[in-house]
Amino acid sequence: MRIGIVKLSSLGDVVHALPLATALRRGFPEAWVAWVAEEREAALLDGHPDLDAVARVDTRRWRRLARRPAGLLAAGREIAAARRRLRALDLDVAIDAQGLLKSGAIAAATGARVRIGFGAGHCRERASAAFTHRHVNPPAAARHVVDQYLALLGPLGLGPAAPEFRVPTWPEANQKMQGWLAGRGLEPGDRVVLLNPGAGRPDKRWPAAAFRAVASGLVAQPGAAAVVVWGPGEREQADAIAAGLGPAVAVAPPTDLHELAALLRRATLVVAGDTGPLHLAAAVGTACLGLFGPTAARRNGPYGARHRALESPDRTMRGIDPVAVLCAAREMLDAA
Repeated sequence: MRIGIVKLSSLGDVVHALPLATALRRGFPEAWVAWVAEEREAALLDGHPDLDAVARVDTRRWRRLARRPAGLLAAGREIAAARRRLRALDLDVAIDAQGLLKSGAIAAATGARVRIGFGAGHCRERASAAFTHRHVNPPAAARHVVDQYLALLGPLGLGPAAPEFRVPTWPEANQKMQGWLAGRGLEPGDRVVLLNPGAGRPDKRWPAAAFRAVASGLVAQPGAAAVVVWGPGEREQADAIAAGLGPAVAVAPPTDLHELAALLRRATLVVAGDTGPLHLAAAVGTACLGLFGPTAARRNGPYGARHRALESPDRTMRGIDPVAVLCAAREMLDAA
């Protein structure tokens, strides 16, 4: 059997869907399993032990091209080429774990004879259900999105299973991040807290001043250091958090996805909002303290018993008290 998982983006969503690949490998050891992902997120799947192939698409680029009349033809050519690559996967089953029109269309473009997806009521874009044949409505007990994704395996005869997150390691990235930490005087065994102030949506970002207060309080403890990680367009915010707090608070260097995973794996604790690095940290086994405003921790929190989530009483990130975050972070560090 040839099975394809369609989960395009974003980083946190791809991380949450990782147990699908392992559950399929456990349930069908002889199956050929592929994953269709956006170009940017596909890097996380490089070398995944439960995947036989990763098919890349770049819908972001297609949209950029299509905004310009001169780019329409180029976009059309790239989409046609992507469709040929998807057809060449020769899938028996495609699982649309995203529930968007674009993911549904890509699942259909594979030509898979069986296409599984969420029922319209569970799709982020209801019309995407028109592209799938077998519709799954997760049970009420599947509150977390990870469990909802695993429910998609029901039509294949696979029952509920404990989620397994298998994130590859990339030796070159590990070596680079270990060298950077050593250059900051941080040795293996030192307690390192990673702070991630960025988020894809503005309403998921906790204020830089609040992160700064937490960083200052954490490094006041002997033997603790903080590193502020950042992504595109976030360097200024990271610098503002670390400024004037001394050598115990550092701003991370620019990282690609492999290097970010290596840095998260090395950390003792990660403090972040509902964003990809938080969920990647949980997946690699690092203790996480998630900060939640407009989204619900019950559905989107870092998955696993060792993690904690603080939710804003007014559903805004500004409603989260820095003192409460600092206390929780200290407790988690002491327990590490």
